[in-house]
Amino acid sequence: MISVDTLEDNTAFAKKEQADFPILADPTKATATKYGVLRSIPTLGSVPNRWTFFIGLDGRIQAIEKQVRPATAGEDVVAKLGELGVPAKK
Repeated sequence: MISVDTLEDNTAFAKKEQADFPILADPTKATATKYGVLRSIPTLGSVPNRWTFFIGLDGRIQAIEKQVRPATAGEDVVAKLGELGVPAKK
């Protein structure tokens, strides 16, 4: 997961949500810019879209989900991983 928030904010979020995965802090928005996820909102400036990138073991992007629904994102990711042929962990 990548967030444009600070390391401190991401650490607090991970602790609060008991996240068991890494969160990359990108407060300069350098990574978000490279992935093309930033959009401009007049009152807020550059903010990232909530997109999911599926990256293969070879480092190549296998799929991009641009219609992320927070309420079902977990299930949606699992379904897409299945479509991509990623075996479930036991």
